[in-house]
Amino acid sequence: MVVSETVSQALKTPLYHLIVAQQAKMTEFAGWDMPIQFSGLKQEHEAVRTSVGMFDISHMGKFILTGKDLLTLLQSLVPSNLARLQPGQAQYTVLLNADGGIIDDVIFYFQEAEKGILIVNAATTEKDKAWLLSHLEKYSVTLEDVSQEKVLIALQGIHAQRILQSLVSDDLSQLKLFEHLETTIFEQPAFIARTGYTGEDGFEIMLSPEAGQKLWQSLLKAGVTPCGLGARDTLRLEAALALYGQDIDDQTSPLEAGLGWLVHLKEKGDFVGRSVLDEQKKNGLSRRLVGLQMEGRHIARHDYLVWSNGKVVGKVTSGTLSPTLGKAIALAYVPSELANIGQTLEVEIRGKTYPATVVKKPFYKVSRSL
Repeated sequence: MVVSETVSQALKTPLYHLIVAQQAKMTEFAGWDMPIQFSGLKQEHEAVRTSVGMFDISHMGKFILTGKDLLTLLQSLVPSNLARLQPGQAQYTVLLNADGGIIDDVIFYFQEAEKGILIVNAATTEKDKAWLLSHLEKYSVTLEDVSQEKVLIALQGIHAQRILQSLVSDDLSQLKLFEHLETTIFEQPAFIARTGYTGEDGFEIMLSPEAGQKLWQSLLKAGVTPCGLGARDTLRLEAALALYGQDIDDQTSPLEAGLGWLVHLKEKGDFVGRSVLDEQKKNGLSRRLVGLQMEGRHIARHDYLVWSNGKVVGKVTSGTLSPTLGKAIALAYVPSELANIGQTLEVEIRGKTYPATVVKKPFYKVSRSL
């Protein structure tokens, strides 16, 4: 990402002027002008891990889906069994193409029998919308795109519940992980979900621009640390959460990406890409996404080559120096026979190779029960 003070051609979220007023460093990301950092990546990262931080994620795609065939439609497009869901529950899943590749990773929030919210990645919003619309013709479902009409704020960290509770009358302690509710904040409608992209407890709040701006300012006054894309990336990588376009893409199946837990083949009928997943399940995978820990502080970056016994065997998809662990960590695709925990490999960094070991994912896991 190229950092710039202003990106005149990029879209701006409803919180843009508040963020610029805080002198955040800005960058263009997925067509949006977004903050990469405020006080500094390490400080923001630590705030989320030890206290509470907030992110403007209004750039994410937001679709409201309604209609009697809602679950039937989505069941045909994802490998997860959405029939498991009760109103007020959500499912992280993936949209698949005919080759079993991931079009996008999404969260579906099931609100009631004929209504739900689908949150998608900013970079794939238009692609996802076109894919969904191409399948709507034979179903009684309508899609409302509110991507540019709603604010979305992620409040993450051990103090997130206490901070947010002061602003809502609903008892947030009753909201379990991947559950959601509709409420009011500042007497305006608000959608709150106990989800996030940091590996910590927290909430994602969707509301109008007016209420969103007021919420951002109220959270600042309450001492919440504003965080940018830089900390968001290091936090999600420590939790081994995939980034679309790097760790997963339309050439990657969820089984290869270590997302087998969201593939419910035994519970489902046909869906787009099923035949490929059935074959992979039966015959095994040629490659897998693994966690790597580097020896020393040599950082493996995206697209760096992975070596074994003098041969290139894979590529790094994401890598950083973990602020929490103080170790260089990475994700990489390697042949399945080299994917066992404890396997030693090498990563090429600027023409030299450095030792790396396959380790269990996630690199960091919250120890508190949610």
